[in-house]
Amino acid sequence: MLRLLFLIAWVAGPALAEVPDYVGSAACTGCHEEETAAWFGSHHALAWTEPGPDTVLADFDGTEFSHGGLSAAFRREGRDYFATVTEADGSVTDYRLHSVAGIAPLQQYLFETEPGRQQSFDLVWDVERGRWYPLYPEQDLPPSDGLHWTGPYKNWNARCAECHATGYSRNYRPQSRKYEPRMTEIGVGCEACHGPGAAHVDWATGKAPADGLDAFGFTIGLDAGRPEALIEQCAGCHSRREPLADGNPLPGTPYHDAYTLSVLRPGLYHADGQILDEVYVYGSFLQSKMYARGVSCVNCHEPHAATLKAEGNAVCTQCHSPAGNPDFPSLSLAEYDTPAHTQHAPDSAGAQCKSCHMIERTYMGIDGRRDHSFRIPRPDIGAETGGPDACTDCHTDRGRDWAAGQISEWFPDSTRRGAHYGQVLARGIENAFTAAPDLAALALDDTQPGIVRATALFLLQPAVSADLAQTLAPLLADRDPLVRGGSVAMQRPLPPEDRAARLIPLLQDPLRAVRIAAAKELIDLPQGAMTRSQAAIWREGAGDLQRSLATRLDFPETHLVLGGIALRLRNMPAAARAFREVIEMDPQRAEAWPVLIEVTELTEGREAARSLLRRALSILPEDPRLRQLSMRLAP
Repeated sequence: MLRLLFLIAWVAGPALAEVPDYVGSAACTGCHEEETAAWFGSHHALAWTEPGPDTVLADFDGTEFSHGGLSAAFRREGRDYFATVTEADGSVTDYRLHSVAGIAPLQQYLFETEPGRQQSFDLVWDVERGRWYPLYPEQDLPPSDGLHWTGPYKNWNARCAECHATGYSRNYRPQSRKYEPRMTEIGVGCEACHGPGAAHVDWATGKAPADGLDAFGFTIGLDAGRPEALIEQCAGCHSRREPLADGNPLPGTPYHDAYTLSVLRPGLYHADGQILDEVYVYGSFLQSKMYARGVSCVNCHEPHAATLKAEGNAVCTQCHSPAGNPDFPSLSLAEYDTPAHTQHAPDSAGAQCKSCHMIERTYMGIDGRRDHSFRIPRPDIGAETGGPDACTDCHTDRGRDWAAGQISEWFPDSTRRGAHYGQVLARGIENAFTAAPDLAALALDDTQPGIVRATALFLLQPAVSADLAQTLAPLLADRDPLVRGGSVAMQRPLPPEDRAARLIPLLQDPLRAVRIAAAKELIDLPQGAMTRSQAAIWREGAGDLQRSLATRLDFPETHLVLGGIALRLRNMPAAARAFREVIEMDPQRAEAWPVLIEVTELTEGREAARSLLRRALSILPEDPRLRQLSMRLAP
């Protein structure tokens, strides 16, 4: 088992039969002229481009910009673009522009710091105002910091490229720490959503598609009758998630076979599920009544142009109107685009549906993103949840009590002011032990969104007990994969044989995210606690975990996971290797240093630990855990 987990080879996933070749978007234009015209020039088509006069919008004509210790002088030489970058430590490097990310409202620029490795520069171009600005104005970092623009968290290959390209694989080589990226097409092309097109081209000439493909030769059928498939295809990029494989999954791969979705965790979302950090829509949309009723992304968005289907409130009134929409018969037929509902003057900002039902937050300095949970403003519970509300977002000089009073006056008979799951989640964030009964009840309530129930399970982890394990055991068979995966950790307190009996069946779950969650939880299960058939299933599940981790060895976070697994297995040399890799990639990972020092003391002796501690303190002199260790390890 140790060899399986810690001597990880570069292992490819299982081969898929009858997967067509990619042909590139140019092969689609002859037959699909209207769709091509809409796509050409869209944010998808221009998500990642080669540099040139039509794609580089920034001023590279001898301009200079400085922020803190970082400065850059931008210039052009013939067809090429360059930046001479002076760092906070005084080092100066001249970079040739490798490529361009995005088109509006900002544009980022990528430099190749070594062959195959692209990094996203922290000085970016404000397209509307025509100016350079720092993407992270609060940061003033030396190149040795992991958050510096040349560090692992600004690495384009690992963090960004797969959602800006078609058929992308970062192809990281852990032995050399090098990238050898491969892709079919730069930018989000036709096949990024529709799948590889060679069999479709053959179909157009009369050849029948192979088994496993749809009637037109694609790996996925994108039609209105399958809203979940449409949503999941978009969600692969429009979500905050952990990838389970390298690069783009084959279009048509179920979302939870390719990613583990982030739940409504503190730091990402407010306690009531509203957006806080940049979470890219999907986790919000899963909370909405629209999602529950079968609405998909393409009901509001034109997929080829990547624009809204209508302007202003018209995008909402295509369904929310006296006429309604026959595709959604449960809608209440009423006039919503009127002052009687909006309580604001027509055509004012307050009369826009999005102003009240989709609060906006700004990311990357200037990029406004709207919350897609489509919620009714609840200033009446804001003090309890800490979440924002649309009313005081605009009326910044007024408080929540005023806003709640206004809504109560406008809608005195509303049924929309009852208990909200955000109240339970807020209590769980405050104290999981006292909130445990309510969190458990929320997790068991299958009328609530799956992501909410999974969040309740996540918050319950500190308070997990044998009684809770029994109460929540039915969730291991829940229809929602987020709930199944989230319920795995609830079985942690059980004796090994009972834990094996409950969790090993999940190693054969149809979705990889659930299988991997179970494999992680069973990693330290004694061999004697399993029957022979259970052990065989466990080996298959461990293979899923192995392959997934092997595709993310360029992430410091992966080596933290490997180090944690090694500690659970009491494999101290493996733990030391993993935590050393963490600090090699990012010396500022404060959580890695104390563990590595303690493991080094156990494996190499106190003097080796002291030497490592001195190095750690030179990087993180104020870290409290390191200071405690320095007192304990003092000669």
